[in-house]
Amino acid sequence: MKSVEIILSPKELPALAQRDLHEATCVVFDVLRATSTFVTALHHGATAIVPVSEISEALALRRKQPDVLLGGERDGVRIGAAQAGGIDFDLGNSPREYTPEKVRGKTIVSTTTNGTRALRACAGAQTVLAASFLNLLATAKFIRQLRPAEILLVCAGTRENIAMEDVLAAGALAEILANEPSAQNLEAGRDEASVSIQQPSRGAHGVTRPTLSDSVETALRTWREGKANLFAAVSGAENARRLLAIPELRDDVAFCLQPDVFNLTARLGRDGSIRISI
Repeated sequence: MKSVEIILSPKELPALAQRDLHEATCVVFDVLRATSTFVTALHHGATAIVPVSEISEALALRRKQPDVLLGGERDGVRIGAAQAGGIDFDLGNSPREYTPEKVRGKTIVSTTTNGTRALRACAGAQTVLAASFLNLLATAKFIRQLRPAEILLVCAGTRENIAMEDVLAAGALAEILANEPSAQNLEAGRDEASVSIQQPSRGAHGVTRPTLSDSVETALRTWREGKANLFAAVSGAENARRLLAIPELRDDVAFCLQPDVFNLTARLGRDGSIRISI
């Protein structure tokens, strides 16, 4: 891999349409909670996740395929009949809802505020992955095997703002990718070595480290300052504050911050569905 870059804010997403991404791997983070939910659903046996932008798109797919489950949120809570023409969505955007009993063997059509928007912005990329803390190490291993020329880590954010939890996750993945740890270190988690953002350098095992953008340095510093107490680093941020204030959703925050509990890579296919990449 030659370069790693991070899109920190959703304000940067429209510009992706003007970029040549045909050699790029885009990794989308919406830690609280879309990508965490997608990964959890796939781990629990869902066949595929179809991310769409609008409620109307989800309803149209349901009419064509009555067996699909509808999932998603507006303002953090499950989409109800008043918002969806009299139809209550089957699931919200809490990963804890997506149990094996509910999702095994099912295709889920999901619409969220920022996560689906970020995924669609990466449509021109060679590879698009949905990532979270829950599958961070598996995602890093997949990228290493893929060896893309360019890696673009995309933070979905909150409305048009930066989301702290997405920046932390992107920084965590950037640390793994930039330091080129040995296979043993990769299994253990993350290398603590410092990273240069100037020119590619030779790692300890003779592997050329990628060139990193200034946005990566920002995310790396944020991650290294916050990783000792990740919950504390996230709990004061906007998304976490909103979820922690809703009794039935507050446990989602701790759930989504669990590291590497699912050994899978979630890949967006050309058909618009996210599936486990084998």
